[in-house]
Amino acid sequence: MLSSHLRLVPTRVQLVRSLVRSPSCSFMDLKALLSSLNDFASLSFAESWDNVGLLVEPSPPHTVNTLFLTNDLTEEVMEEALQKKADFILSYHPPIFRPMKRITWKTWKERLVIRALENRIAIYSPHTAYDAAPQGVNNWLAKGLGVCTSRPIHPSKAPNYPTEGTHRVEFNVNHTQDLDKVMSTVKGISDVSVTSFSARTDDEEQTRVSLNCSQQALMQVVAFLSQNKQLYQKTEILSLEKPLLLHTGMGRLCTLDDSVSLATLIERIKRHLKLSHVRLALGAGRTLESQVKVVALCAGSGSSVLQGAEADLYLTGEMSHHDVLDAASQGINVILCEHSNTERGFLSDLRDALSVHLENKINIILSEADRDPLQVV
Repeated sequence: MLSSHLRLVPTRVQLVRSLVRSPSCSFMDLKALLSSLNDFASLSFAESWDNVGLLVEPSPPHTVNTLFLTNDLTEEVMEEALQKKADFILSYHPPIFRPMKRITWKTWKERLVIRALENRIAIYSPHTAYDAAPQGVNNWLAKGLGVCTSRPIHPSKAPNYPTEGTHRVEFNVNHTQDLDKVMSTVKGISDVSVTSFSARTDDEEQTRVSLNCSQQALMQVVAFLSQNKQLYQKTEILSLEKPLLLHTGMGRLCTLDDSVSLATLIERIKRHLKLSHVRLALGAGRTLESQVKVVALCAGSGSSVLQGAEADLYLTGEMSHHDVLDAASQGINVILCEHSNTERGFLSDLRDALSVHLENKINIILSEADRDPLQVV
């Protein structure tokens, strides 16, 4: 018996030392966390119709120790978040999408808001910002195809203009005209920035005026210039476009390094998404042995994003019946996996990426109760 006790002692000491060595998570102020999340994937990349960002905010100050990740925030998932003492729920899909006229106990979404506020839990949704992000949902979905190169089907534009304003207006002022009056007038218009430099036209010294202005200010600028025929006839107006971002945007057009049969690609997709079944519409004239080289994909509901994309296969969660018929009639195969099945697996990668991005300052938990509402029976 004595020797038995002696063998147990070092084991217990080792456990204690292990606990001492393991780093403990601290916390982050809510505003600091929101700023870091926006650095990770800017909300400016989200679609204009979407409802993203902080949806429910407890009264300040609010600190976050535990961030809870879910694809859909249901009442069952909320119960799990409460049990795990979450301070912040990151729900990929926004639980609040349409405006609420009242907050009562009557509907499940209203109850989510009540429970979040009562328990001081913030709710945040990135949704289409994470669809567009280079390290986001669609890039994760493309990983299941095999080695390929990809680009956004609909590239995002840079969140800020390279220069101020939406339009550039340029014109020349010769020495017979009152340059000071022209400059004073255009500078007096709101949302206008003006530069000028010397220019020579037809061996005549002139001043080239270049101004950037907003859409609203443009009409005031044009109205002023139209009062002077010489200025107006030689005025050039350019529309300032935001530059496209090569790796950011909606959907992905993926070109496989090596083409494979449709049957092989189906198995790859099922394995990546951990699904036993997918829905398949064969393109006209195609079989399971038909080769696939180019795949257009969009996590979630892909009809509008995939429409018109030239590919051998469309991969998404759901499409309308008629959009499937249209694609198939063009010889394009369609694979449907159900909406959230094309998104949920991304959360594991997101947890790891956020842990690094947030420097392990907070605890990040992945929901176990979150699941697609549809199942094959």
